[in-house]
Amino acid sequence: MTNGSGTVRLTTAQANVKFLQVQYSERDGDRRRFIPAMFSIFGHGNVHSLGQALYEYGDDLPYHRPTNEQSMVHTAAAFARTNLRLATFACMSSIGPGATNMITGAAQATVNRLPILMLPSDYYATRHQGSVLQQLEHPMSGDVSVNDAFRPVSRLFDRISRPEQLLTALPNAMRILTDQVETGSVTIALPQDVQAEAYDFPLELFQERT
Repeated sequence: MTNGSGTVRLTTAQANVKFLQVQYSERDGDRRRFIPAMFSIFGHGNVHSLGQALYEYGDDLPYHRPTNEQSMVHTAAAFARTNLRLATFACMSSIGPGATNMITGAAQATVNRLPILMLPSDYYATRHQGSVLQQLEHPMSGDVSVNDAFRPVSRLFDRISRPEQLLTALPNAMRILTDQVETGSVTIALPQDVQAEAYDFPLELFQERT
């Protein structure tokens, strides 16, 4: 719903989907979608929000279902290499082993400076609900999950604990991904409850960017 104040009411997941569809790269007059599609295996933490967001707002962000999280990251890396780092895929996973399956591919992409956007689901930020099936977190540290294993293998790691953090996190992610020197894996961890939280996002966030 668009408000008269120049904002639109969206969930964190919906804002992610709308933003990714309007990012472009250009070289020598050749302009293309930077993230033309998304991979995901749906499960705990992403089916109820990002899955719905793709259904509602993902007309220009085709969804492809792989059979293994590690293979989808390697496929995204191969696509980025073939396209001379001017395009890549976003890779989305559930929490727990689904997320950790992507770590090897993330490391390989970072070492080879191949842009890949990783969107693993994460623990409940509110912690009211407790853990879910297959969720892995540090038993003695409430703010550490398996997604923190992405930190040393990512060019950029960010955990979204409030919807408005997307206002800086998403442009910063695109800045790293499209920088031919700094590019590599970018990981934006998305707590499963925050994915479904709504916020009045400014409309300019969803304008086309090259």
